[in-house]
Amino acid sequence: MTIPASHGKIKAPPKGLDSKEKAVLAAHAALGKKAEDLLTLDVREITTLADYFVICTGNTSRQVRAIAEEIDFRLSGRREQYLRVEGFPECRWVLMDYGDIIVHIFEPETREFYDLDGLWGDAPRLDIPPEDD
Repeated sequence: MTIPASHGKIKAPPKGLDSKEKAVLAAHAALGKKAEDLLTLDVREITTLADYFVICTGNTSRQVRAIAEEIDFRLSGRREQYLRVEGFPECRWVLMDYGDIIVHIFEPETREFYDLDGLWGDAPRLDIPPEDD
């Protein structure tokens, strides 16, 4: 029996984003909600926790929530789901764990207190290219 060429083809599942693409997309989403002091760190050589950390600040808990929701919206639109999220409903520090990237969204005082920028300061920074329209 011969299967016609138009039948029986198995489509490959859509290719997911690699960790760098995911970090860039999360950064663009955060910047789209006016996140401040955005920092994307390449932590591959210094920890097994993740490949990249995306760290940013929202001026209020409402803005922190909006940034987190936008990141979730954009990544889930690319079939990327977080493994866990912490920090709701207070939204002083929201941590979004996607496995290969971890996003930290802080209110200013909380970011200063925990000083992840200093703690992971040896990690190389990832330059975020402008977003394609």
